[in-house]
Order: sequence, then structure tokens, then C-alpha cells
Amino acid sequence: MNNQATAILLAECPDQPGIIAKVTAFLSKNNGNIVDLEQHVDSADKHFFMRVEWQLENFSIQLDAIKDAFQEQVGSVLDMNWRIAFSGIKPRMAVFVSQHGHCLFDLLSRYQSGEWHVEIPLIISNHTTYKTLAENTGIPFYHLPINAENKQQQEASQLELLKKHHVDTVVLARYMQILSADFIEHFPNKIINIHHSFLPAFPGAKPYHSAHERGVKIIGATSHYVTSDLDAGPIIEQDIVHIRHNDSVEDLKRKGQDNEKIVLSRAIRHHLQYEVLVYKNRCIVFD
Repeated sequence: MNNQATAILLAECPDQPGIIAKVTAFLSKNNGNIVDLEQHVDSADKHFFMRVEWQLENFSIQLDAIKDAFQEQVGSVLDMNWRIAFSGIKPRMAVFVSQHGHCLFDLLSRYQSGEWHVEIPLIISNHTTYKTLAENTGIPFYHLPINAENKQQQEASQLELLKKHHVDTVVLARYMQILSADFIEHFPNKIINIHHSFLPAFPGAKPYHSAHERGVKIIGATSHYVTSDLDAGPIIEQDIVHIRHNDSVEDLKRKGQDNEKIVLSRAIRHHLQYEVLVYKNRCIVFD
């Protein structure tokens, strides 16, 4: 992200002549200096996607008036779906975790090193395994155990905590609970999940054992936004790792967990830098 205060526009609309010209003219006439611009056209769907970032120094429209001005002068004219974010406002990200800690350790390391432009105001877990870790990093930890009888009540408590801490993004760092449709509706395209990519070939509690028995040559990880369709949300990031014939089940687990950490961190970074547009259950990622 640019060191100077910037605004970032993410937009999509039906493809038509003059889209870039109208957007850049709006910025130019208001003294907006563009520092990054990327665009993509889906020729099959005849749809246009765009990310543009500009410096706010000398921009003639006040911060609280930019969105209304853009909608009136550009968005409504182009039948555009769009959002504008400001680099000076740090996203607030909650982390959910169960008992697999590899992703949690990785993202906390990135957070503490200042790699990400984000605040993590709380960690929520259905176990106490990582309570001490959270306390050592100075992040409030909330233990909310879940079973079939209290799931609805505990989700209501989670939502209340997220509201209290002004959270706008949720990361499931190997949180082994299925979120309800009601919960997901509070954070559309703002809940990021990570899992191995063995599904649907190797379902169940021991996918690495099944994959090892089958002699797979690659294993993968997928990070996506959560929707009410289990593990079928828009994919932000994926990657694979090659497997050798002499790799044990434990080797597969180690390689798989390393891959999950990297894939999740990439997805989070894309999200925090406002590089992701969701369209028809797929992600357009500007990188």
C-alpha cells in the first residue's frame, strides 16, 4: 500500500465504452493523483472490473463527501457496483480458531511484525488451547464452547462481541465449526476461510491418510469467502505442494499445514489491501 493517504475504488459494471475515461476524469478534475490502476474485462460475460488508487493529498472533495459525489457523477451513470476504502482507516479483523494452531501462529507473527495494515481486537475459540498465546500477544481471548444445544446462543454472543469491537472482517484460522446462514449474512464476503483441497475426493476426519493411501502427487489449500454453501464460496487464493512417493502421512500433514499458512496469509493480504472483487461467486483478484 502507498505510504501516503490514499483512496481505493473497487468497481464492476456492464462493459461499455468510456468507463476508464469517466472514472479518471472524475479524479482528474478533483486533483486526484492516480498511483495504481488495473482493469479487466470478462469478454464472455461482457463485464468490466476495475481497481484504482489515488492520493488524497490535494484532492478537492472532502473525505465524507467522496462516496456521494462518485455515485452521483460516475456510479449511477455507468450502472456500477462499487466501494471506496481509505488507507488511513485500519480494518478490524477478528480471528476464530479451534485446536489446530498453525495458521493462528503464522498470522499473529505477521500481525506483530507490522506486515499487515490491520487491528486484531479479539480472538474467539471454542477451546482454551490458545488462550495463553492470545494473552501473551495482548489480544483479548474469548472462550465460547459450542454444542448442538447452545450453538444459536453462542453465535449470538459472538456477533455481539464482533459488534462491540467494531469488527469488519472475520478470519477462520482452522475454526472447526460450521457457521449458520444468519451469522454469515452479517459479514457478506468478509469471512475468510482456509482448508485443504482434498474435497470432495477425500472427505472425512482423516483426509491425509486417505490421500496417502491413494498415492497423491500433489496436495493443495484453498482460501475463500464463506457463504451458506459449505466450502463453496468465492475462492480468493489457492496453491499446491508436490508430494513424493516416500512422504509419510506426517510429511503430508506438515506440507499441507505449511501450504495452508501461506495461502491464508495471501488471501488475507489481498482482502486487507482491497484487491478483491466478488462477482457471481468468483473472485477477481488484482495483484
